[in-house]
Amino acid sequence: MNIEQQINKYIDSQPETKRNEIETLHNCILHALPKCKLWFLDGKDDKGKIVTNPNIGYGTQTIKYADGKTKEFYQIGISGNTTGISVYVMGIEDKKYLPEFYGKAIGKASVTSYCIKFKTLKDINIDILIKAIKDGVKKTSN
Repeated sequence: MNIEQQINKYIDSQPETKRNEIETLHNCILHALPKCKLWFLDGKDDKGKIVTNPNIGYGTQTIKYADGKTKEFYQIGISGNTTGISVYVMGIEDKKYLPEFYGKAIGKASVTSYCIKFKTLKDINIDILIKAIKDGVKKTSN
């Protein structure tokens, strides 16, 4: 199965309401980042144990670890969670950036240093979310 098929299978596996919201968000991100690399992480570690929710990823960046090793990884990720949807903006060095610039403007969402979590798209300003996503990609483009 290729990445797009894995993404479609993941979206299709969601309960109907969440499926529609994730599909809408996925299409909005593809429109905002038309040439981005797509990723799909199934949430399992090397031994097949589930360690996180599955994630759809967009874009690419090189993460540098303290030991000097590097790893290619996505810039933006989305995932369904038990209460709604999480959007991950990966790699921004300033941990206060997202909450300070987008926390109040985005609507009814929890905004941390790298995660914007909300129950439904109706609770947030999608234009502000897309602006935060584009901003995150710009800040982490190598």
